[in-house]
Amino acid sequence: MAGKELPPFECRYQGWRLAGVDEVGRGPLIGAVVTAAVILDPERPIQGLADSKTLTEKRRLALYDEIVEKAAAWCLGRCEPGEIDQLNIYQATMLAMKRAVDGLSIAPEYVLVDGNRCPNWRWPSEPVVKGDSRHPAISAASIIAKVTRDREMALLEQTYPGYGLAQHKGYPTPVHLEALMRLGATPEHRRSFRPVQEAIDSAGFFQPGRESVAPELSYPTDLFENMD
Repeated sequence: MAGKELPPFECRYQGWRLAGVDEVGRGPLIGAVVTAAVILDPERPIQGLADSKTLTEKRRLALYDEIVEKAAAWCLGRCEPGEIDQLNIYQATMLAMKRAVDGLSIAPEYVLVDGNRCPNWRWPSEPVVKGDSRHPAISAASIIAKVTRDREMALLEQTYPGYGLAQHKGYPTPVHLEALMRLGATPEHRRSFRPVQEAIDSAGFFQPGRESVAPELSYPTDLFENMD
């Protein structure tokens, strides 16, 4: 059954110093949770902003460059795997969002957060369910966060070959789970996540050279591509 379509979002704040905030990376087994905060410039509109997960990679990258160029302000926030393990993924995501807004070069007067909860912070704010498809500032934040984290996964694939990180972005796909049990966990894996714990118990930690014996698998690698 298709999800219920939400009505257009009407923001109570009508000024321009409005920040949209979104995150990427709650579900993966590896890497940071990455957030972005964006204040759009009403004098420099950006056409075609939408939920980053609904865009082709080519369009997403083009919009990323346009947002970086035209936004009044934008900033990334993140929590690394060690912080996620210490805090839990929910608290780490809230902290990463706070870091993103805190780092904006223009102080926002109001903040819209994708989802159903806002962090406990000093800025007037409200959550927006499915906000990445209902407000352009949140859409812009989702694009900045996703492109940033996807690029980080491509770099991690070079450091830790054999896991398929550039394809599945660290989500618990069959390819990733098989590689974890065969190669062990890397220092970038989230040890508080059960599949990683099981891999450490079974295979220990990554050692260069193991990846050369990877079997051929027919599993899809992008089952979790659109979870965030």
